[in-house]
Amino acid sequence: MGLTCQARFLFLVGCVRTVKTTTWFEEHLTEDNQEYMRKTMAEEYRRQTAEKLNPLKDEPWQRHEWTEGSRRVGLVAVKLGMAPIWTKTGEKHAVTMLQVQDCHVIKCLPREEYDGHTAALVVGGKNVSPFHRSEHYMEMFRNAGVPPKQKITTFKVSDNAIIKPGTPLYAAHFRPGQYVDVTAKSIGKGFQGVMKRWGFKGQPASHGQTKTHRRPGASGPGGDPAKVFKGKKMPGRMGNIYVTAFGLKIWRVNTKYNVLYVNGSVPGHRNCVLKIRDTVLPTRGSTLLSPPFPTYFTEDEGDLAEDLYDDDLFIHTEPSLTLT
Repeated sequence: MGLTCQARFLFLVGCVRTVKTTTWFEEHLTEDNQEYMRKTMAEEYRRQTAEKLNPLKDEPWQRHEWTEGSRRVGLVAVKLGMAPIWTKTGEKHAVTMLQVQDCHVIKCLPREEYDGHTAALVVGGKNVSPFHRSEHYMEMFRNAGVPPKQKITTFKVSDNAIIKPGTPLYAAHFRPGQYVDVTAKSIGKGFQGVMKRWGFKGQPASHGQTKTHRRPGASGPGGDPAKVFKGKKMPGRMGNIYVTAFGLKIWRVNTKYNVLYVNGSVPGHRNCVLKIRDTVLPTRGSTLLSPPFPTYFTEDEGDLAEDLYDDDLFIHTEPSLTLT
């Protein structure tokens, strides 16, 4: 029995195989060799940072004092998960742990090169393999003298808060009691209806309703204007967009592992890379009048305590009851 032309075409298309010639650099290595490669690369990055084999070996840039209205740079961090904390009055709060991993200033953009109104700093975080970045980005990393980064973002800064490329950024850039804004890409939910996407009530479950229990109902306009206005809340793709959580309080800062304990939940899934900056809310902007400016430098402030706590936070290592 002969096949039609369309059937022969579909049969031939189904038999096509895709040959992949590219391989990962650790694909043919044993587990011991992979572990050795990871340790070697980490030691090389630490050696570069310790010996300052980057633009920091030259003369440092001039540092200015913090003034009212100054705009600092932000950080790139990784979302670890959530945990509970308690205040001294017994109130329980949920916090999100954000770890600052290998965060460096990559490039400085003067106002003439950025938008003509304000300067900006390009910041990268979380080291990755050089095979994951294009040659354009690798050239930028070489000029800054830092390892390749997974996440690259831009922060607008004031002219007195410019930092030299190659400068490492730590979690001590923020202090307990300060309020921050966290931006990340939300978890993708796929195509969802109006009840899940917009919180619609839905239609009655009885009284003659047939297959319309979760439907949106009437869309509004009838013969005039005879169209549905743009922006109407309808079913569609939900999530997988950049969302910013504003005004989140920092309860605790761990300077040993560079972990920030931020109040509440933040957008994104676990292990996602996000950006943190000083809050733009006018009522929360003056919570910390003298922050580390333009950032925290280890040679200036020295070694801080391993954990920095907010004044209202109960320290779990201290006793909750004392006997006289």
